[in-house]
Amino acid sequence: MRTIRVETSAATILLTEAPEPKVRDRQTGEIAKDAVSGESLMTLGVVYIEEGESSLIKVTVPESGVSEGLALGAPVSLPGLVARPWESVFNGQQRHGIAYRAAAVTPAAFPAATGAAA
Repeated sequence: MRTIRVETSAATILLTEAPEPKVRDRQTGEIAKDAVSGESLMTLGVVYIEEGESSLIKVTVPESGVSEGLALGAPVSLPGLVARPWESVFNGQQRHGIAYRAAAVTPAAFPAATGAAA
């Protein structure tokens, strides 16, 4: 399925959930691996803020892409962020959504204020 590149230069992205291993099979506890490299995958939660609107999203990154120094509530950068629409049928019910994946997650700085200080 097609991947869509997500432009993040005008967004503020804040870490809301620390990276943890992505579980492929909840019954066995098997950790998800990248199909090409075989590297373990991690998931993390962020709030993506742009033009006054925000969304909570889960992002998958390879384990080697998780940088040191990440702090909950702090801004992060997600280089190579892409979105991939998906759909499946589970227990007879059709489900769909958007999966997000990035090459890495690194600490970032808060953007400079654009308005006058109060």
